[in-house]
This record gives sequence, structure tokens and C-alpha cells, in this order.
Amino acid sequence: MFKGVKPIIYGGHEVWPLVEGGKGVAATNHASAGAWAAAGGIGTVSAVNADSYDADGKIIPQIYRALTRRDRHEELVQYAIDGAVEQVRRAFEAAGGKGAININVLWEMGGAQRVLHGVLERTRGMVAGVTCGAGMPYKLSEIAASYEVSYLPIISSARAFRALWKRAYSKASEWLAAVVYEDPWLAGGHNGLSNAEDPRVPQDPYPRVKALRETMREGGISDDVPIVMAGGVWYLRDWNNWIDNPELGQIAFQFGTRPLLTKESPIPQGWKDKLTHIEEGEVLLHRFSPTGFYSSAVRNPFLRHLEARSERQIPYSTEVAGDHQFQLDVGVRGKNFWVTKGDLLRARAWYGAGFTDALKTPDNTLVFVTPSEKAEIRQDQSDCMGCLSQCAFSSWMDSETNSTGRLADPRSFCIQKTLQDIAHGGDTEQNLMFAGHGAYNFKKDPFYSNGFVPTVKQLVDRILTGD
Repeated sequence: MFKGVKPIIYGGHEVWPLVEGGKGVAATNHASAGAWAAAGGIGTVSAVNADSYDADGKIIPQIYRALTRRDRHEELVQYAIDGAVEQVRRAFEAAGGKGAININVLWEMGGAQRVLHGVLERTRGMVAGVTCGAGMPYKLSEIAASYEVSYLPIISSARAFRALWKRAYSKASEWLAAVVYEDPWLAGGHNGLSNAEDPRVPQDPYPRVKALRETMREGGISDDVPIVMAGGVWYLRDWNNWIDNPELGQIAFQFGTRPLLTKESPIPQGWKDKLTHIEEGEVLLHRFSPTGFYSSAVRNPFLRHLEARSERQIPYSTEVAGDHQFQLDVGVRGKNFWVTKGDLLRARAWYGAGFTDALKTPDNTLVFVTPSEKAEIRQDQSDCMGCLSQCAFSSWMDSETNSTGRLADPRSFCIQKTLQDIAHGGDTEQNLMFAGHGAYNFKKDPFYSNGFVPTVKQLVDRILTGD
């Protein structure tokens, strides 16, 4: 046992201060969460479009048959509720009364509040708490409290928590079980990097977490309410000075990337194999996600393709202005595209290389793509099922108009399509593969030598030694 690590009280009984990070779509499910809880920790079911099963135990494909985006969105919400309820029930049974089961949702996912209500209503007594990030989840406390369930907001700064506390959480403080600090430079998936922070200049998490604790104290929140450190956590021994540190109060740790490589992890074998070959620096913090948030994923051909697409981009004017004196004569229909001489030459070169179609972006630029790329982009935008509260790629918005009012952005992608595909056996090279920046440790950590893949129990036991 690593020195200083001791159980905390959560959900009415003792658990290890180790939280399984929730990863959607379908990258944490009942098998991983139930096993994590059975090992004495806090397991997390992802409630982001979780899988349901047929009578034979096979995953039910999430196929959308409705003709309109609004009606497909309704199908999506029902899939999400049914799947999460099934995953929670199975996880709760697998836990065998040990540990605790949380659910995780993205606040900016489509129908987030409806999904939360639908899942919590049908899983009473099974869910200990709700972790929620990717946005400012003001109503999280109200929803959780109405079902007598704890809530654990995921934030990346003291400033964000202060806003949430003042506006809503102070009114349901008794159900605040912990605050998850997710390091925006190190965590996998979507994160809370603000416009004031430089994605290329990581900040030391210690002063940021210290500031968060001070903000919590200002609100009268006890030091016994843990701050859960998430992002960049691999070995507990690296966090020795955080444990039993009076400046920080109670600290727990969330593991998102390490649980991907276990016997119970539901991700396909190809994804697991890829994890063991990731090099340091191979995870990219990028902003291609249609959510508008920064996120971190493996820089595979899928991401490189998006990078290259955005590099084939030029600004334009609809009339002669400034340096925009040259009429674009490739990739567009019509004459109202004026560009610089240098950009005209670049556009002609791209056209000659096969990137013959120019697509408008919301920022008055054009990106050059192949005809097949254009067809795929337009089809994916047309097939939108409203999986986000608002989507830059399709211009969907969960509102009366069902539109953001902005031009759909071809520099992004359909995130539901790619996450569903990779989670269910799709090509790991041609899909978005979320991972934390410490994923290169799979290749370096002797625990995984000779291709060893642990059970969740073996992983938790290993973590508790400090390694």
C-alpha cells in the first residue's frame, strides 16, 4: 500500500480514493465500471450513447431511421437513456455491493438533461453520483439532488467552479461529493482549456488545484470534500506531495487512460493493441471537435487528415478589397471570390493535386478537398442526429430552430459517427482515438511488459502500491 493512501467515505461506505474516468462513446461500460467498483474504487459508466443489448446479449446497433434531424435527435435520446440504464444495472450487479457506481455525462451532449432525468429515474438506488463536464453544468446539482444522488462537477479552473457555486451549487451543497479538477493540458478527450490559456504552454496543476481548494473554502466547503485530480495521473508515487497535504485537503485520483487496457475494458482489441505502441508526444491537443472545445487524441492519420485539410485553407472577400485583388478561378462556382495573389497560386496548386472542390467555412475562408471528401462531408452533415447541444460541423442546435444560425464547418467532423465506429471495431487509423497525454507509458511501464494485460482488480492493486 502506497503511504498515505486510505479509504474515503463515498456513497455511505468506504471506497478507495480511485475513480475510473468515464469515457464515451462506449469506452467505459458495465464491465469495466462494475469491476472497478468490485475492486473497491468508484467505477464510472459512460452515459454518452451507451450500448443496449438484444435477447442474445448482442449489442444493438444505433441506427437512425427518422427523416428529420429533430426526429433523429429523439431517437438518439431514447437510445442514450435505454443504453445507460442497461449499463448501470449490469455494473451495479457486477460490483456486488462493493465500491460505488457513478455515471458520466457531457453537459454539451444532445439532450443531456433529459438523459440524466431518464437514467436516474430508472436506476434509483444504484447510482452513487454523477460526474459531468464539457461545459458549465449549472443544473447538475438541481437534477442530482432531486434523485438524492451526489454530483461531481468536472472543471479545469477555480474560476469555473466559483461561477457554478455562486449560481447553483451552493443551493444543493449537501449533495456535492467531490470536485473533479481535469488538467486541460494532460487529460484525454474534451477538456476545459479557456481562451485565456495557451494550449502550447502547460501550467503546473498544483497551484491551480490549490486555488480551487481556496475557492471551495471561501464557499464553506469542508476539506473532507475531495478534489479529484484527473489528467496525467499514472503512478500515485508521482503525486506523493499531494497526499495528506493540508494545503490541498482531501485528494482523490481519477484514471481515464490506464483502465482502457484491462481484460474487462470494452474497447476492441485493435484499439488495445494500438495503445501499447504510442510514443511520447503522439497525443495531440487540438480544436477540430465540433463541440468547439479543445480535446486530446492520438495523432493518427484521421487527425493528420484534418490538420492537412485546414492547411489547405485561404481567406476570401466577396469584392475587391485590400490585398484581395485576384479573382479565384478554381474550386468555386461564381465570380465573387477575391483572394491574394499568393493564395490564388496556392489554390491552383491544390486544384492540380486533386483537391478540386472549395468549401466555405463560417470564418470567410475556403478549404480545398477532393470530390470524395466533399461527398462524405455533405452526407455526414445531412445524417446529423443532434448528438450535441450545438454542433459546429452540422450547424445543429438543440433549440426551437434546430440551428446555430452559422454555416456548417467542413473543417470538423461527425463525432458521433467516428466514436461509435472506433468503439465497435472500426479502423483505429481512420477514426478519432481519444487518449490522455500519458498514454506513452503503456510502452514504458514494466507492468505491461511481454504484452501483459491486467484485470481491473490487478490494475487497482498495482495502483495502490504507488505504481
